[in-house]
Amino acid sequence: MPPHAYLDGPALRALTSAGHPSFVPPAVDPADKPRDRIWELAENLHCSIVGTCLTNAEARAILAKLGRADARTISEHRLHGEIVQIAGRKDGGGRLLQKTLDRRHEREVERFDEAHTADAVRALWKISLERGEIPGAYWAAITHPATDWPLVQDIFGEVHMLSHLVGQSNRADIRRLRHLEDELSRRDEAIAARDERIMALMRERDDLGKRTRAIETERHIPSTTSIEPPSTRGLEVRLARETAHAAALEERLAVLSGAAERLSADLAAEIARRSAVEGELAALEAALDVPSTDTPDDRASGRLDGRIILYVGGRQRQVANLRRFVEARGGRLLNHDGGIEDNLCLLAGLVGQADLAVFPVSCVSHEASLHLKRYCEAQAKPFHPVRSASLASFMHIVMPLANAP
Repeated sequence: MPPHAYLDGPALRALTSAGHPSFVPPAVDPADKPRDRIWELAENLHCSIVGTCLTNAEARAILAKLGRADARTISEHRLHGEIVQIAGRKDGGGRLLQKTLDRRHEREVERFDEAHTADAVRALWKISLERGEIPGAYWAAITHPATDWPLVQDIFGEVHMLSHLVGQSNRADIRRLRHLEDELSRRDEAIAARDERIMALMRERDDLGKRTRAIETERHIPSTTSIEPPSTRGLEVRLARETAHAAALEERLAVLSGAAERLSADLAAEIARRSAVEGELAALEAALDVPSTDTPDDRASGRLDGRIILYVGGRQRQVANLRRFVEARGGRLLNHDGGIEDNLCLLAGLVGQADLAVFPVSCVSHEASLHLKRYCEAQAKPFHPVRSASLASFMHIVMPLANAP
């Protein structure tokens, strides 16, 4: 076992943080010993291993096999804590947890078995980190017999920081969705209030119409006596006043109806924007989700298989992130800045090389978008506008292409 396997979490942290001079790892040949078992590792690694390498469904299945009646109903937080406790007990469920992790990440464990030194393990870990294939590589590297304590610290630190980055991204998306939900709720309330007011005005208009007709009927009733009919001057004044009031109500009703139509259009736009944001969030979650080892085809894990994507416009500092994302999935990204420095005449040749053209509508010139559409239609190449120049909007378009046959 590596040096850290002989110490529990507090003792290990005390030695490493204080730089204890007597802590000298014994020399062990990796070829002479098997992979470490989870109960042999330092306790402070169990939490990250369970949280990164095991799904909630697999964790609940382990508790069910151990006879826990509440395995299907226990909260996710308590579920995580129970499995972390089991990880340190060889005969209390640790063996079952070890078998589950080995079976889930069998392919990565076999790939790491080709490494015989800590440097070779580190190189394989870096490749998996760049590809975003974290869970299986983390389990295979941490339990590898050649892994020493400095390498464990580096790998643990990188996974720890990745969890922070993913949490920040999810929190930002959740805040944005909640803000949109609140805004939509306020729009719904405003529209409902407008509708209620319009209905009240319509009822008032109908009442005025009835009163007006009654007055007109009263004016035209013939006299049944020889007495001279009274003057109709008062009735005419009243009729004029009611007619003016009805005309004012009609005008106000027209104004409110126009406002209601505008609110309905704004609501439809907000719903469309929310749908786009939810799609981008789903694309982010799909990109962060690592497929199981039973996946028979690399395409199911989001591989682009040599596809070429043309990205027109956007921000140059963001294009590097887009290129890393595409190349990590086996694709290639061509870029044209939309006419700032690159000549628009170059677009025709770039479209001819690409399998798909993408441009952010919020960060590209009108002229460049028109040229791109014309060239794509002439060469029968698909093109997609995206909502913004962000990586999430780009992934929302590209991930379905990666999963397509």
